[in-house]
Amino acid sequence: MIITILLPGGCTLAPEYTRPPSPVPEEWPKGAAYQDAKSVSGAPAVTELRWQEFFTDKKLQKIITAALKNNRDLRLVALNVERARAIYGIQRAELLPTINAVGSESKARVPADLSSSGKVTTSERYDVNLGISSWELDFFGHIRSLKDRALEEYLATDQARRSAQILLVSSVAGAYLTLAADRENLKLAVSTLETQENTYKLIRKRYDVGLVSELDLRRVQSQVDAARGDVAHYTQVVALDENALNLLVGSPFSPEILPPELGNVSPPREISSGLSSEVLLRRPDVLAAEHRLKASNANIGAARAAFFPRISLTTTIGTASPELSGLFKSGQGTWTFAPQIVMPIFDARTWSAYDVTKAEKEMSVAQYEKAIQIAFREVVDALAVRGTVNQQIAAQQSLVEAVAETYRLSNARYMKGIDSYLSVLDAQRSLYAAQQGLIAVRLAKLANQVKLFAVLGGGAE
Repeated sequence: MIITILLPGGCTLAPEYTRPPSPVPEEWPKGAAYQDAKSVSGAPAVTELRWQEFFTDKKLQKIITAALKNNRDLRLVALNVERARAIYGIQRAELLPTINAVGSESKARVPADLSSSGKVTTSERYDVNLGISSWELDFFGHIRSLKDRALEEYLATDQARRSAQILLVSSVAGAYLTLAADRENLKLAVSTLETQENTYKLIRKRYDVGLVSELDLRRVQSQVDAARGDVAHYTQVVALDENALNLLVGSPFSPEILPPELGNVSPPREISSGLSSEVLLRRPDVLAAEHRLKASNANIGAARAAFFPRISLTTTIGTASPELSGLFKSGQGTWTFAPQIVMPIFDARTWSAYDVTKAEKEMSVAQYEKAIQIAFREVVDALAVRGTVNQQIAAQQSLVEAVAETYRLSNARYMKGIDSYLSVLDAQRSLYAAQQGLIAVRLAKLANQVKLFAVLGGGAE
C-alpha cells in the first residue's frame, strides 16, 4: 500500500517529441530516365510482399533461408538486440524498490574503565530485518527519462537487426546473381575457346599447303591464347564467387543448388515504389535513426531532472534481541523510516551536462535527416536504372546480332580469299565483347530489381 502511494505519477521533464519534417521531395523525380519505370506502376508495393514472394527462384529461396539461419553477422546483431532489451529491463527496474532480507549478529567487548558497571562486559545483538534501501522516488522523472532512453535505444537496435536482415537478403541474392553471370561468362569463354581452336586447326591446314600466310596463323593463335586466358580468369572468378556466397550463407551447400548460368535464374517480381517518398519513413534504418532521436529527447528530460531535488527512502521492519533464542518473541519488533532529500545548490556540471544533451539531440536530428536523404538517393538511383535498363538490353541485343552477322560475313569473305583475316579478327573480338556486355546488362537489370526491393525496405520480416 505504501509503495503504491509513493510511486510517482509518471511525469517527465523531457520535451514533447515532434518528428522533424522530411528533407526530401514528397514525390519521386520525373524525366527521361524514369519514363519506363511508369510501366510497372500496377505492380505490388514492397509492403505487400515477403521476400519469399519477391524472389521466385526456388534455389535462391533455399540459399537465403540458410543464410538467415546460419549467417554469423546476423546472429551477432540478434544477440545485440537481446542485450539491449536486457539493459532496458535493468533501467526499467530502477523505478521499483529493491527489497532485501538481512540477518546480522554482533558482539562487542567493553573494557572495565569504559563500562558503566566498572567491569568488563560483553554485549550481543541479533537482528532480522526486511527493508528497502535508498529507493529514489522519481517525482521529477529522472529515472523514467532514463528508462525511456533505454527503451528507444533497444527499439533502434531492433530496427538495426531488421536493416541487417535486409542487407543479408539482398547481398545473398546479389552474390547468387553475380555467380550465375560469371558462370555464363565462363561458358561463353569456353565456347569461344573451342571456336578459336577449331579455326586454328583449319588455318593451320591451309598454312601447311601454302594457302595462307604465317601472319594469319599467328593472329589465330593469339586469339586462342586470349580465349584460354579468359577461361582461366573466369574459372578463378567463379570460385571466388562461390567462396563469397558460402561466407554469406554461413554453412556449406550442395553444388547442385547453384545456378548454371544467368538465363536459368527465375527473375524477381516487379514492384512498385509508390507515388510518395513517405514510404522511406518506414525503412528500418530511418526508423532506427528516429528511435535514437527519441532517446536523445528523453535524455534531455533526465538532464533537466538533475536541477530538481532527489528524494530517496530507506525503511526496514524486523526484530532484534540480545539472545538468539529471544529473536522472535513478542515485543522484540523494530522499524526504521529514513527519508532523505538532496537539494542541488551549485554544481556546474549539471549545466554542462544539459548542454551536452541538447547538442546530442541536434546531432540526432541531423543523422535522422541524413538517413532519409541517403534512402531517397538510393531509391531514385534504382528507379533511374529501372527506367533505362530495358533500353540498354534491347540496344545490346541488337548489337550482338549485328556483330554476329558481321563476323559471319567477314569469315565467308576470308574463306573465299576476298578479304584478309584481320577483318575476321576484329569481328570476333567485337562479337565476344558484345556478348559479354549483354550478360553484364542483364545482370544489372536483375541486380537493380533486388536493390530496389531492399532500398524500399523489403525483406525485413
